[in-house]
Amino acid sequence: MTEPLTHPDPLTVHVPLDGGRAYDIMIGRGLIDAAGPHMAALGARRAAIVTDENVGALYAGRLQDSLGRSGLNSGIVTVAPGEGSKSYAGYAQVCDGLLALKVERGDLVVALGGGVVGDLAGFAAATLRRGVRFVQVPTSLLAQVDSSVGGKTGINAPLGKNLIGAFHQPRLVLADTAAVDTLSEREMRAGYAEVAKYGLIADPGFFDWCEAHWRGIFSGGPERDAAVAACCRAKAAVVTRDEREDGERALLNLGHTFGHALERLTGYDAARLVHGEGVAIGMALAFRFSARLGLCAGQDAGRVANHLALAGLPTRLQAVPGGCGDADAILDAMAQDKKVRDGALTFILARGIGQSFIAPGVDRAEVAAFLRDELASDRDA
Repeated sequence: MTEPLTHPDPLTVHVPLDGGRAYDIMIGRGLIDAAGPHMAALGARRAAIVTDENVGALYAGRLQDSLGRSGLNSGIVTVAPGEGSKSYAGYAQVCDGLLALKVERGDLVVALGGGVVGDLAGFAAATLRRGVRFVQVPTSLLAQVDSSVGGKTGINAPLGKNLIGAFHQPRLVLADTAAVDTLSEREMRAGYAEVAKYGLIADPGFFDWCEAHWRGIFSGGPERDAAVAACCRAKAAVVTRDEREDGERALLNLGHTFGHALERLTGYDAARLVHGEGVAIGMALAFRFSARLGLCAGQDAGRVANHLALAGLPTRLQAVPGGCGDADAILDAMAQDKKVRDGALTFILARGIGQSFIAPGVDRAEVAAFLRDELASDRDA
């Protein structure tokens, strides 16, 4: 990997999808206040902003002002913050709100917020009037490096995460990295798990860079813009080759089979576990499981866990407040993972840092034994 370049001006990553669906991801500080001209260039005259109560209080007025200066009328649909809004009820609330604003197919639905708002608003846009144009304005680090890019939208079901959804690509992504300044330390750490993930999947040089520069990402230096751009370039390349996750796009789920199961077992309660924390535990588990199977060196698994812990992230099942059940409970939660095929578990495992691969049909008994040992070692620690 070429070390990400730091740059004072907005960076642009192009997603070259076919069929007139190509779009740009713009990355830089101040893009919320400069959003109007970019959205007006899409040819829309109206926009409906979907946000949550916390983000809306900070940025919705500023975004509306910018849109208004460019001649775009706008309205706002506001949901409660947190994973609980990514539900059947939250989806109905957003759809009803958009219809009340008389959103038409030529208008824009604008997701202003983190991953929950982006997934929820995107799914509403995908289904409202059988498809309305959609813009992402991600305000969390996690959303900027991952969930706002690639067109995955959806909501959670009682039986599992992201089980109801659609592929619906945005027409534009505006990642204002200054918005990340307002995140809590916990939200920043959770987003950083997805940054590190890109190095662990297929780019050991980027993981090296993260180990050297993660503090600059947290503090808001030029390293933050560089990291967001590097992650978006990596994801854009994968999405262009495998838009609908028929193959290699599944690699982007490194750590997620474990992580989504933990989220389900904690009832999507952000007080106990947020997505990035689940992913961090999941990535550490994936590397330890890979080492147990003889696929990668134990020192690689240790290096991954050490770096995530240094950044303040959990890496053990014991770190889940209130616990996560026994091995059978975790396996049952995994059974609803989207990568399950014919009832068999599929994991993303690794032969080393930057050498992840898709492992279909992993033996359930081996996973159960690994989880039992992990839970036992956590108790003894």
